[in-house]
Amino acid sequence: MFKLKDLFGKISLRFLSEEIFKVTVKKDNMQISILASGSSGNTTYIETPQRKILVDAGLSGIRIERLMNSIGKTLKDVDSILVSHEHIDHVQGVGVLARRYGMDIYANQKTWDAMNKRIGKVDNAQKYLFEPGQTLSLGDIDIESFNVSHDAANPQFYQFHHKDKAFAIVTDTGYIDDKVAGVIKDADAYLFECNHDIDMLRVGPYPWALKQRILGEKGHLSNEDGAQALMDVLGNRTKKIYLGHLSQENNVKELAHLTVEQLMAANDFAVGNDFEIMDTDPKKATNILTL
Repeated sequence: MFKLKDLFGKISLRFLSEEIFKVTVKKDNMQISILASGSSGNTTYIETPQRKILVDAGLSGIRIERLMNSIGKTLKDVDSILVSHEHIDHVQGVGVLARRYGMDIYANQKTWDAMNKRIGKVDNAQKYLFEPGQTLSLGDIDIESFNVSHDAANPQFYQFHHKDKAFAIVTDTGYIDDKVAGVIKDADAYLFECNHDIDMLRVGPYPWALKQRILGEKGHLSNEDGAQALMDVLGNRTKKIYLGHLSQENNVKELAHLTVEQLMAANDFAVGNDFEIMDTDPKKATNILTL
């Protein structure tokens, strides 16, 4: 027969074991927060046990630090920035963060050539080449790069793999070709572009030439185009879809969300059951997603 203190000891040991198991599991996950997404600036935070990474830094260093602090993180721990392309809403803070915190910067050669003057002096020891179609291994995370169709020098985005989980970022593109769709198919989570509502763009204040650029093959995905592309790539593993890079002038998050949700539901996708559609914001970080 157990003595009462022995029973309590066994119960305590069991709970202690469960807590150790929880901590172990948590430490082996990939954590993600879209710190800011929109036409005014973009940056995403990705963390694994061995790496802390930003994808783009399209805001001031101070604003990115505040966004990091809002999710309980600090830029002091970030080791790398992956740059998608040279547009200012993706590189505004790259140079200052590299100089202030000694972060390594990864971009392809054409993007480096195009953004060097925009980001200022960065020590050569912090500059790394990462070309489209390559896979980069940083500690416990593997990163696939792939070209997108945008009016930049050589735009590319990324899919992140940690353990058996995948997170793909696809914004700033006029369309999704079969090659990109094949790379990003059936990821666990996506940050996906829904830049504009077509009607809002057409009747809005932009000059006609700019409207044509946005609507073109090297422009941006509309809400409808984003929904269609998502339906072509999401799979049984997909649980979270973040709608990103919304135009401040030609879209609102409620409209983007409703458009994507309705189009998917009309095509028999179980929105809200098999997966969730999430909003992003240019000024507020999303809650941390753990994969």
